[in-house]
Amino acid sequence: MAWEAIFCLVVLLGVLWGLLANRAPDALLLGAVVLFALVGIITPQEALTGFSNPGMLTVAALFVIAAAMRETGALDAAGAWLLGRARTHRSVLARMAASLPLMSAFLNNTPIVAMFIPIISSWCRTHRVAPSRLLLPLSYFCIIGGTCTLIGTSTNLVVNGLMTETSRSTPALGESLRPMTFFEVGYVGLPYAAIGIAYMLLIGRRLLPNRKDLIEGLMDSPREYLVNMRVQPDCRLIGRTVEQADLRHLPGLFLIEVVRDYRVISPVPPDCILRASDVLTFAGVVGTIVDLEKIPGLVPVADDSYEDQAAQRRNEVLCEAVVSQACPGVGKAIRDADFRATYNAAVIAVHRGGRRLVGRVGDIVLRPGDALLLQAGAHFVRAHRNNPDFLLVSGIEDSGPVRSEKALLSVVLLLVLVALLISGVLPTVVAVFLVAGLMIVFRCISASSARNSIDWQTLIAIAAAFGLAKAMENSGIVHATADYLVDHAGRLGSYGLLAYIFFMTAVFTAVITNTAAAALIFPFAVAIADEMGISPRPLVMAIVFAASASFVSPIGYQTNMMVYGPGGYKFGDFVRVGLPLTVLLGVCATLLIPLVWPF
Repeated sequence: MAWEAIFCLVVLLGVLWGLLANRAPDALLLGAVVLFALVGIITPQEALTGFSNPGMLTVAALFVIAAAMRETGALDAAGAWLLGRARTHRSVLARMAASLPLMSAFLNNTPIVAMFIPIISSWCRTHRVAPSRLLLPLSYFCIIGGTCTLIGTSTNLVVNGLMTETSRSTPALGESLRPMTFFEVGYVGLPYAAIGIAYMLLIGRRLLPNRKDLIEGLMDSPREYLVNMRVQPDCRLIGRTVEQADLRHLPGLFLIEVVRDYRVISPVPPDCILRASDVLTFAGVVGTIVDLEKIPGLVPVADDSYEDQAAQRRNEVLCEAVVSQACPGVGKAIRDADFRATYNAAVIAVHRGGRRLVGRVGDIVLRPGDALLLQAGAHFVRAHRNNPDFLLVSGIEDSGPVRSEKALLSVVLLLVLVALLISGVLPTVVAVFLVAGLMIVFRCISASSARNSIDWQTLIAIAAAFGLAKAMENSGIVHATADYLVDHAGRLGSYGLLAYIFFMTAVFTAVITNTAAAALIFPFAVAIADEMGISPRPLVMAIVFAASASFVSPIGYQTNMMVYGPGGYKFGDFVRVGLPLTVLLGVCATLLIPLVWPF
C-alpha cells in the first residue's frame, strides 16, 4: 500500500474518532483537507472545490429563505395551524405527520426543526405531556420529508453536486450521473416517506420514551411579570373568545383581567369575546410575553413612548433590567419616571419578587429590586451594563417583532422558487439565490439577519467533505476498497450490492454526519459500478436515501442532535426507535430503486 493511502487512512480514522467524540465536524473535516493539501495528496484547487460547489451554495441560500419565512411569521402561522386545537399527543403526532414532511420537502430541515422545538415544547408544558413523546418524531418526520425533492435536505444537494463534478471529469459517466431533476428523487421518496410515516404512527410511537420527570423542569417558572396588552383594531383575535384565542393555554401565563370601556372583567370567563381596544392584563414569564408581543395587533400598554408599529420596533430590542437604590425612578409611578427621556427605553412589564402584581403597569411605584422588561434602543445593554441605576442588565434573544405585513409576500416568493425548480427554467443554485435575494430586496428579512441565519459550521463541513472525498480517490483507497468489495459483495448480485451500499452508508451516517457519509461512500459506489459494468446511478441513489436514514443515533443528523437535549433522550432511545425504521426503509429502497433507475 502506498504511503498516500496509509496517510489518508490514518487521517480518516482520526476524523471518525473525532466525530464520535463529538468534536466540531467543520474543524475536523477542514483540518483533514488542509493536511491532505500540505502533503500533496490533493491540489489547493481540489481542496477548495467544495466551497464553489453548487450544492453547498444552494444550502446557504436555503438558510436565508427559511429565516425569512420565520421572520415574517409565516412559519409561526404554520405552527399554529399545525397544532390547531389538538389536545392529545396522538392528535399532535398525526398533525405533524400530515404537514412536516410536506414542509421539509421544500425547506431545509434544520430551521424547520429549530422553529418547531419551542412550539411543541410549549404545547407539552401546557398539556403536561412529556416532550420525549413528540420531539424525536419531529426530527424523523422532517428527515423523511427531505427525501421527496432535490432541495429537501442538504444531502441530496451534496450528492447531486458530486454527480455533476464526476460527470464533468469522467465524460463516459455523463448520462448515468447526470444531475437530478427537482422531483426525480420523489419517485422513490414518496413511497419511502409513506412507509416511514406509517411506521412512526403505528409502531414507532409505542417505542418512544415517556419521561414525565422532565415536565417538572419545563413547568418551573422564573420571574413572573405583570404586563398589559391592548387589542388594536387590526388584531386577528377580535371576535374570538378567550378560549378560541388560546390565551388560557399559553405556558407560564395567567390572564388576570380584561378592561373594557373602564369596566373590569375579572375573573375572565373562557367565553369572553375579545373586542378592539380591550386591555388584557397578564402575569407571565418573559418568553411567553415575547410570544404575545409577536401577535400582530396585540401591543403592550407601557407609556406614551412605546413604539407600537412593528416597522418602528425593528430598531428596538427587549431587555431586562433590575432597579437599584440609586435609580432616580425609585418611589415614582412608572408613567412619571420618564424612562424614554432618561434611558431611551419604555417599560413594558414589571416583576416584583415574592408577589403577583395587579393593576396597570404605568401605576406601579418602583422599588429597589424590581425587574423591568424594557423596549430599548439597540445599544441599551452595552450603554447601561455598568450604570449604577441598575443592578443587572441583560438582553433577550429572539425578541424582535415579526414582519407580519410581509408574510403573504414570503409565501408567494417560496411558491415562485418551487415553480422555478419544477420548470427547470433556471439552474437550481441560480433560482435559490434569486429568491433569497428577493426576500432581502422586498424586506422579508434584513441583510444582517440573512447573514446571521446562515449556519456556517454546516456549510464548512459540507464544503470540506468534497475535498476529503477527492483525497480518498487520489490516494488509491477508493479503488482498492472497490476491488475488495467487488470480490466479496459482487457475488451478492445487483440487489445484494444495492442493499450492501445502503446499509454501509447508513452505518457511516450513524457515526459521522450524513453529508460526510455521502461524500465518503460516493466514490466507492461509482468505482464498484465501474468494476462490475453496471450503471452507477442506482447505487448513488441508494446513498441518497441511506444518508438521509439518520435515525439510529443523534450524531448522524443535526436535527437529531437539536432534539436530543430538549427531549431528555438517551442514545438508546434512537437505537430502539430508529433501528427498525432504518431496516424497513433499507428494504423499501432496495426493492424500489431498480424499478426507477435500472442497473
